[in-house]
Amino acid sequence: MEDYLNRFKEEFNVVEIDKEVSTIFDATKILNRHPRDVVILNNPKGYDIPIISGLCNTREKIAKAINCEKEDIIHRMNDAMENPIKIEKTMDLKNYTTTEPDLGRLPILTHFEKDSGAYITGGVVIAKDPETNIHNASIHRMLVLDKDRLAIRIVPRNLYTYFNKAKAMKEDLDVVIAIGLDPAVLLASTSSIPINNDEMEVANNFKEGRLKLIDMGHLKVPKADIILEGKILHDKTAKEGPFVDLTNTYDHVRDEPVIQLTKMHIKEKNPYYHAILPAGFEHKLLQGLPQEPRIYKSVKNTIPTIQNVILTEGGCCWLHAAMSIEKQTQGDGKNALLAALSAHPSLKHAVVVDNDINIFDLEDIEYAISTRVKGDEDIIIIPKTRGSSLDPVALPDGTTTKVGVDATMDISQKEKFEKVSFG
Repeated sequence: MEDYLNRFKEEFNVVEIDKEVSTIFDATKILNRHPRDVVILNNPKGYDIPIISGLCNTREKIAKAINCEKEDIIHRMNDAMENPIKIEKTMDLKNYTTTEPDLGRLPILTHFEKDSGAYITGGVVIAKDPETNIHNASIHRMLVLDKDRLAIRIVPRNLYTYFNKAKAMKEDLDVVIAIGLDPAVLLASTSSIPINNDEMEVANNFKEGRLKLIDMGHLKVPKADIILEGKILHDKTAKEGPFVDLTNTYDHVRDEPVIQLTKMHIKEKNPYYHAILPAGFEHKLLQGLPQEPRIYKSVKNTIPTIQNVILTEGGCCWLHAAMSIEKQTQGDGKNALLAALSAHPSLKHAVVVDNDINIFDLEDIEYAISTRVKGDEDIIIIPKTRGSSLDPVALPDGTTTKVGVDATMDISQKEKFEKVSFG
């Protein structure tokens, strides 16, 4: 974290707050005032570990972390997911202080008034399949229950599968929670890869084969400023929520599994506690950006000339997509829309534009919609389709109405749409 922060200071705005700041609501107010900056709270009230936030809250920062331009993130991620690199080197817990678990030593934030308590939001949970021993790394929100217990929100993905396997055997699942990671490793932990693949091997591609893991005996984990060891208990649950999710609205209360912590390791020199602001740009980009390669590959199977895809920040990096294609036949735009809307089930609205439109410029996208869309011909409406549980207007059965907007040119009249004075 410290090494990466030094690199960031050369290129991005880093806001350091030296005054004492409460971890209950006040820290969130400061982070909200600096939505695109790296923010360091050097003096959290009652704690001696600084808080850092905003490491991945712009595409430019993410691109720097994985050594590419922002327009090429999707291609860099595709390469890393398709070409994971085995990790050969490990290290030990040298330069860490190991103690009994005490979450009261960490400046964990209580973000909003209706939150059920303090939440770890930047923790990557590492576990392994009880049958195959394949490791998984994924970000999960975790509610502090007391000094050594957390309630973890798990959705039906890899960790959920691992936990249910352990539960069926009436065994607890060993986990390690890593907080304060290199952003490239953090991004890899959010990637959408098959369950028999390891996210850390994706991270090793981002790190060009130089990644080392800490061998903790039962699990191998990435170097982090704070490492918590524990078990997800197979026979205990606790109320989790309410909590503000991607759409900046409250997710509801559920019974979720409990993590019993057993050890805590804190880096001896200059540790940081990484806090991801709920519904902030860092939250949106880390959760949504890894879906872009999935959409890209699905559309490419139908429209090989697709150029790029983004899930827009205004759409919470989850509900709205924009993509550009090199249109070759008149129906390409609508086929691209149908492929995109099915590739990411949570996607609600999608727009497709020609490759002369910059999808990273929302004004340019609006220009394409305003000049190239004929409403009765270019808008697709698909009711009663599976949507996102995070969408406030989704029906109780999980369905919603999806909309596709074909903002591409009529290729039989391309001369009418040529952008003359700008482009």
